[in-house]
Amino acid sequence: MQVYITAVEEGFLYALLAIGIYISLRILNIPDLTTEGSFGFGSAIAAVVASQGFSFLSFVAAFFAGVLAGVITGLIQTRLKVHPVLAGIITMSGLYSVNLMVRGSSNLNFNQNSVFTRLFNALGISGVNKKIVGLIVSAIICVIVLALIIVFFKTHIGLCIRATGDNSDMVRASSVNVNFSLVFGLALANGLIALSGALISHYLGLSDQSFSNGTLIYGLAAVIIGEAIFGKRSVTLGLISAVVGSVIYKIIVAFVIDVSLFGKNSENLMKLACAIIVTLTFVIPAVKDAAENNRVKKEAKKNA
Repeated sequence: MQVYITAVEEGFLYALLAIGIYISLRILNIPDLTTEGSFGFGSAIAAVVASQGFSFLSFVAAFFAGVLAGVITGLIQTRLKVHPVLAGIITMSGLYSVNLMVRGSSNLNFNQNSVFTRLFNALGISGVNKKIVGLIVSAIICVIVLALIIVFFKTHIGLCIRATGDNSDMVRASSVNVNFSLVFGLALANGLIALSGALISHYLGLSDQSFSNGTLIYGLAAVIIGEAIFGKRSVTLGLISAVVGSVIYKIIVAFVIDVSLFGKNSENLMKLACAIIVTLTFVIPAVKDAAENNRVKKEAKKNA
C-alpha cells in the first residue's frame, strides 16, 4: 500500500512538470525540449539555496531559474530565428553544464533543510504517517498551483498566449506582440517545470544530475494519458487532465514494480517499463481514432 501512496504523492509533485509541458506543447503548440534542463536547473538552485537555510525561498529561486531558462529558449526562437526544437536542445545542453557548476558536484544533499523534513520534525511525524502527510501536502501544493494557472489563462495575457498558439498570424494582425506572448508562455512553462524539480529535490532531500533524465518523456506521457481520459475540450480541462495523467502514470509504474511484471528485476527494468507505458499512451488514442474513422466510413457507405 505504501508503494501506491508514494506513487500518488510523486504524481502530484511531478504534475507541475506535466502542466508546464501541456502549456508549451498544447497551448503554445511548441515542442519545447528545454524541459530536462530546466527541471535540473530548478532542482540544483533549490538545493543550493535550501542548503544555506532558506528552505521556502528556494522554491521562489527555482521558479525564476526556470523562467530564465524559458526566456533564453524563447529569445533564441524569436530573435535568432532558430527552430523551436533546436532552441530547446541548445538551452537544455547548456543547462547540463550549468547545473553541475551550480551544485559544485553531481549531487548535493540537503535533507535536514528540506521543507518536508522540517515539516515532519515539527509535527513529530514518523513511519507511514510521513507518507500520508506528504501526500496531503503535495496534493494541496498541486491544487493551489493548478488553480492559479487556470485563473491566469483567463486573464488578458493568458488569452493572448492561447491565441498565439492557436493562430499566431491572426494575433499578429490584431496588434498583439506575438514574440512577447511566446516568450512569456515558455517562461511560465519552464518556471513550473523547475518548480517541480525543486519539489522533487525537497521530497528526496537531495539534488542529483540524473534527476532530470527522462522527465520530458514522463511529462508527455502524463499529458497524453490525461487527454485519453478527458479528451481535448478546453484549456482548463486540459490542465486538470495533465495532473490526473501524472498521477495515473506514477500509479501504473508502481503497479509494474509491485507485481513484478518484469520478474525480480522490475526496478532495474524501470526504463523499459516506462518506454512501454509511453508507447501504449501513444498507440491507444491512435487505435481509437482509427476505429472511429472506420465507423464513420461504414456509416457513410450505408447511407450512400
